[in-house]
Amino acid sequence: MLDVRRLRLLHALSVHGTVTAAAEALHVTSPAVSQQLAALEREAGVALVARDGRRLTLTRAGQVLAAHTQLVLDQLAAAEADLASLRTRVSGAVRLGVFVSAAVALLPRAIRSLRAAHGSDIELVVHEMEPEASLPALRRGEIDIAVVHAYNIMPRDVPVSCESHELLIEQVCVALPLNDPLVQQDSVDLALLADRPWIMPRTDASCHELTQRACGAAGFVPHPQAYCDDFGVMCGLVEAGLGLALVPSLARRPGVALRPLKQPVYRTVSAVVRHRADGQAAVQVVLDHLREA
Repeated sequence: MLDVRRLRLLHALSVHGTVTAAAEALHVTSPAVSQQLAALEREAGVALVARDGRRLTLTRAGQVLAAHTQLVLDQLAAAEADLASLRTRVSGAVRLGVFVSAAVALLPRAIRSLRAAHGSDIELVVHEMEPEASLPALRRGEIDIAVVHAYNIMPRDVPVSCESHELLIEQVCVALPLNDPLVQQDSVDLALLADRPWIMPRTDASCHELTQRACGAAGFVPHPQAYCDDFGVMCGLVEAGLGLALVPSLARRPGVALRPLKQPVYRTVSAVVRHRADGQAAVQVVLDHLREA
C-alpha cells in the first residue's frame, strides 16, 4: 500500500522541481523529503527518483506515479470539501405533530421558507394531531416536535422531559354570520348569546371544554346544534345560519365575521420539543422556521 503522505512529497517534487522547494512548500525539512522518497521507492518496488548532479529528478516511473498522485490528491480535496459541507449543512428527517388550524395557517409558510433555505436536505414528516395525542407521542419519541395550543382559561401541562417554545398568541372570537346584527360591534358579550344555538367541538376535545367554560363564565350552558371537529366546517355551518361558534383567529374563513369577546379569551400556540433535541440540528432548524412563520 502506497503512503499518501509520501505520494504528496513526490507530487511536490514534480511540481516544484527541487527537494528544497518541495520541502518549503510542505513545511518539512529537506532531509525528511529525501528519507520519505526513499521509503516510497521501497513501497513501490521501483526507482522513482534519480540524481542529476546535486538535484533529484523523477524517473519515468516517478513521472507516472506523480501523474496518478495528482488524481489521488484531487479526489482527496473533493472528499474534504464534501465533509466540510456536511459539517456546515444541516440534514435529516424531522417528524412534526400539528393540529389542524396551525397546519393550515402556519405550516405552509414554514415549509416554503424551510425549502428555500435548505432544499431537500431536511425531510419534514407531518402528522395531523391534536395536543392530546401529540404530546404523548412526543414523550414516547414517535415525533420530534409537537405544535400544540393552550387557552388562558385552560392551561396545558408540558411533560417534564420537554420544553415549550411560544410561537404566537391569538384571540378566541365568536364566529357570526355576516348578516348578524352583532357584527356591527367591536366585541361581543357572551351573555347576550345564551339563547342562541351553538356549533360545538366533540365532547372529548379541549376546544369543547373551552366553549363550556367561557359560556359558563357568562352565566349559561350552551345549547349544541351540531358537533364537529374542524373549525373550517364550524365556520361553514355558522355561515349557513345553523348556530354560532367560538373559534381562534387562525380559523378565520370567508363568509363569517369573527368578533373578540368582551371578557377576552386567548390561545397560545407553542412548539414543544424534548430537552435532548438541543443536539439535533435539523429539529432546531424546523423550530426556527416555525417561529418565523
